[in-house]
Amino acid sequence: MPSSVQLFRDQKYHELKEQCIQQRRLFEDPEFPASDGSLFYQSAPPRKVEWKRPKDLCEDPHLFVNGISSHDLHQGTLGNCWFVAACSCLALRKCLWQQVIPDFSEQEWDPKNPEKYAGIFRFRFWCFGEWTEVVVDDLLPTVDGRLIYCHSNVKNEFWSALLEKAYAKLAGSYEALDGGSAADAIVDFTGAVAESVDLVQGKYGEMISEQMKLFEDLMKVHRRGGLISCSIAVSSGRASEVETEMGLVVGHAYSVTAIRKLRLGERLVFSFKAEKLFMIRLRNPWGKREWNGAWSDNSEEWKKVSDSERKSLGLVLENDGEFWMTFEDWCKNFTDVDICRIVNTSYFSIHKTWEKKMMHGAWTKNSEPLLNRSGGCFDNRETFLQNPQYIFDVKKTEDKVLVSLQQEDRRKYKKEGKGDSIPIGFEIFKV
Repeated sequence: MPSSVQLFRDQKYHELKEQCIQQRRLFEDPEFPASDGSLFYQSAPPRKVEWKRPKDLCEDPHLFVNGISSHDLHQGTLGNCWFVAACSCLALRKCLWQQVIPDFSEQEWDPKNPEKYAGIFRFRFWCFGEWTEVVVDDLLPTVDGRLIYCHSNVKNEFWSALLEKAYAKLAGSYEALDGGSAADAIVDFTGAVAESVDLVQGKYGEMISEQMKLFEDLMKVHRRGGLISCSIAVSSGRASEVETEMGLVVGHAYSVTAIRKLRLGERLVFSFKAEKLFMIRLRNPWGKREWNGAWSDNSEEWKKVSDSERKSLGLVLENDGEFWMTFEDWCKNFTDVDICRIVNTSYFSIHKTWEKKMMHGAWTKNSEPLLNRSGGCFDNRETFLQNPQYIFDVKKTEDKVLVSLQQEDRRKYKKEGKGDSIPIGFEIFKV
């Protein structure tokens, strides 16, 4: 467990749960009530929403059914594929989701002791350098007795809907989650360091040497517990969420669920005219609509590979929404990739470790010129050096430095008509 956890709105999970159990009632959250204000600030859902508890939606509700997997998620009517893709990534890593869903077995429904259920759950998010615990009740938005937002493919599994509710509470409303980047949500789940790579600008589709470097890097990130998502940018004159002729959806976040370099046996080398295959597996948060090019579920390539070879290669056709493609096709079809590295600072690790320092600072205005810390960008030559400055040493030539500049999440200001991130940046100088 993280050493110090902040409590959102100072709500104490164990105290609230205890009170509900003693008074034999189910928790109703005064801080995020089952009302329109929690749903939206601008555009109301097209039909009247009823808030219902899981017990009113199915016979035998659970947090998890057969464990947690990236197939437990289906995006609802909200434009938050970025959040759902991040949850898919999260579900792949036990050590990470257990931080977000603390003491999950203690939160689970217990059919043997129904009186211990109080309709209250807690989740943790990494907000601006510290873990924050958010408490929610289990009243969920429905229409015609069905969940309208994120839900599982199993009717009686509720972890994804409850996690989404806690995230919406942090943001101020469900509507505030409309639009975003998967990297933001992954950072909120993990405290990872996020980096965005533009595949078009970096010419990854054309330059094989760059492609191979990126493949090795992504494979390492994935192996070391990092999370990766990707998307196709919406170009001018092209609508969002339109399908390309290859079955990929534009302006939509996909999660990367596997990266493999495969050595082929003699028979397959003959079939594919290559000794190695560089493969990547993706998942669409909608749980359907897949790539239809090479290595897609019904493609010619799969027909050349027997079941036993598939098994030994570790290539398996999974259920809906997940598909394989070659790394080259991926570089040619996608435009943006978000890489979230889990920075390993443990002294007891066999991998190379990092040292981590965190600084909180602000661009503060002051009428006294020498105390003014908002010097603007490099164009403002006369005031630029007034910006906050930090100095660090790089002692060995082979050492790497990773700088991550973050600002507080501004979604909660969306209802005031603000909420966009503020343009910020940094320059590195050799002293």
